[in-house]
Parts: sequence; C-alpha cells; structure tokens
Amino acid sequence: MGKDSLQKLGDFLKKCREDKRLTLRDVEEATDISNGYLSQIESNKIKKPSPVVLDKLSTLYEISYSILMKLAGYPVPEMEEQSPLYARIGETSKEEEDALVEYLEFLRAKRNRSKK
Repeated sequence: MGKDSLQKLGDFLKKCREDKRLTLRDVEEATDISNGYLSQIESNKIKKPSPVVLDKLSTLYEISYSILMKLAGYPVPEMEEQSPLYARIGETSKEEEDALVEYLEFLRAKRNRSKK
C-alpha cells in the first residue's frame, strides 16, 4: 500500500487493523461497530463515519483521533495536526528518528539495486 493510498481513511484504518492483527469480527466485538459497516469504511465506500465511530477505532488501534478526523474530512485545529506516521508510531527520540531514516535509506537503496 503506497503513501498516497494511506491518505484515504479506509486504507489507513485497514492498515492499522492489520498491523494489530485483528479481523473485522475482532473489531466488531471490541467496538460494537458492525463488521459490514467496518468493511464499507475500509473499502472507502463510507468516507465520513461519525466522530463516535472514529473515536472507538482510534482507541482500539491506539492511534491519533485527530488524524482520523482529518482523514475523514472533519475540521481539525492546526495545533493538533499530526502525520499518519506519527499517528501509527507515536513520539520518537532523535536517535529513533535517525535510525528510521537510516533504515529507510537502506530499503530504498536495496529496492533500487533490485530494479537494475
């Protein structure tokens, strides 16, 4: 899933659910949101679920509520704005950021070598 696809709420939520190794039924049991409705959100058929639904999902997935609100098209104060990456991994130290950048550069170099 590319970076651009994660800018869609459904794609982002599906990735978060899969990262937690949860099924749609697991999420339904934990949140009381029907798996059919969840499936429609993840397939981007429902683009603007209610803030209550987004709050339940942000709590279960341990991600930023404000980023879900923004991806759904709700107004979010600029001071709370966070990137989808921040929403997924939380705050990082300078050393962690440096390590992530180094690893990303390694992955990109490896990918470029394999294309040749």
